Amino acid sequence: MGLLPMTPFVEARQLVLPGDPVARPGGLDFDIGPGLSVVLGGEGRGKSALLRLLAGDVLPAAGRLQRRAATVYLQVPSDAAHDRVPASAWLAALRPRFPHWDRGAEVALVEAFGLAEHNDKPLFMLSTGSRRKVGLVGAASARAALTLLDAPFAALDQPSIALLTELLVEAAGLRDRAWVLADYALPAGLAGAGL
Repeated sequence: MGLLPMTPFVEARQLVLPGDPVARPGGLDFDIGPGLSVVLGGEGRGKSALLRLLAGDVLPAAGRLQRRAATVYLQVPSDAAHDRVPASAWLAALRPRFPHWDRGAEVALVEAFGLAEHNDKPLFMLSTGSRRKVGLVGAASARAALTLLDAPFAALDQPSIALLTELLVEAAGLRDRAWVLADYALPAGLAGAGL
């Protein structure tokens, strides 16, 4: 008895990004299945726009996008709308949106990322790296069907880079959820993860 083909979390056919900076004849065709998918490209190549499209924040200029993921998490650490919200309150506000939220993972990752001392500070008081770490705690804790990360290694210290790499290697082996990482290059620690 063979394995049944897995239904992709996302299917895109002839997809054209809004304001696409790159001429792609025929648009983009891709499927996103379980595990970790990586989108690579230089500055201004549409990586962030693609993640926003996958999250449902914007509509495609053309083509078809079918998303079957019930819950989507898009890490946006620099959103100024949340500047005055304490880190702990920002995470608490996310919990109701994600029915499979892992509170144990949240507590462990706040500690592992060195955020415990910053938990009650408004996000605007955090460094870019610490703010990004708060977003990563949310990404790992939400257990969303589709998790989208935009340049998550930027501004992180070495211990946090190592921790994020561990999380992504773990995500690569998932069979029930999908993670999409958009960045300029494949991080060194992921080269052996079969991507």
